[in-house]
Amino acid sequence: MRFTLKQLTYFVAAGEANSITVASERVHISQPSISSAISQLEAEFGVQLFYRHHAQGLSLTPAGQRLLVAARNLLHQAESLHDLAGEITTTVAGPLRVGAFRTFAPLILPDLCVNFADLHPKVAIEMFEDDEAELVAKVRSAELDIALTYEQRDIDLKFEQLALLPTYVLMPARHGLARSGSLKLKDLAEQPFVLLDLPVSREYFLSLFTKVGITPRIVARSAQPETVRSLVASGLGFSLLTARPKSLTALNGGELAYLYLDDDFPPMKLGMVTAGNIRKTRAVEAFEEHCRKSVSTHSIPGMMNW
Repeated sequence: MRFTLKQLTYFVAAGEANSITVASERVHISQPSISSAISQLEAEFGVQLFYRHHAQGLSLTPAGQRLLVAARNLLHQAESLHDLAGEITTTVAGPLRVGAFRTFAPLILPDLCVNFADLHPKVAIEMFEDDEAELVAKVRSAELDIALTYEQRDIDLKFEQLALLPTYVLMPARHGLARSGSLKLKDLAEQPFVLLDLPVSREYFLSLFTKVGITPRIVARSAQPETVRSLVASGLGFSLLTARPKSLTALNGGELAYLYLDDDFPPMKLGMVTAGNIRKTRAVEAFEEHCRKSVSTHSIPGMMNW
């Protein structure tokens, strides 16, 4: 074998940054060293890894894109050698990259990861948030070790359910229906609706209207949960959500009310997603066990319990 893990590290850094300059800053090595590593890999593999754009950085060729995924996996396996040593000493250590769906990432990740770090101080945790499709893609490509998101049924992924998230109605606290306790979706047929406009979430919430035979009167939409909360708090309309922040105050200072959605709708399944073809490190296994103990339908870090 005439290439090194260091060369692969430089290649991955350049591929992720689409820039030798940025890659140099990230891995703290000179630009010529990164350029040399890429050239040596291209010569070794007999393929062009990048298109060079004058004054505009780099972009991966199709071959480069495939080799980037393979290189990440190889580096991930190399990192696990530290974990193998840790198994001998029963020490949980090493890197851990955790992702979460953006609607509940700011609620669940802080307490979950800080408490885990207290238990396992030798684990270096990195936290990420994204939409569901991106999380799944990053788990597959070994950019993430584990993701907290909604149910996945792909055969190359492992999904373990942790909690059920029922849909609730979000209304301004001053709304006439806010003290109803619970409502059916048909009770809101004439009310203006603010849509959380994210993949999966969007389709799920709109499907609920379809099930009861009504068309939502959408007056606003946003991909940011906090924007939806502020729009609702300002009195623009109601919304449907599954993540329940403990605070009943939106970022704009408006007060909110949570109401049960009294329809027979299936709840969303929150759980852990890992890649089926990548060996789990001790850190990942320890984090999974921590999640099992910390997250359940009736107790989710950062969220209000019904």
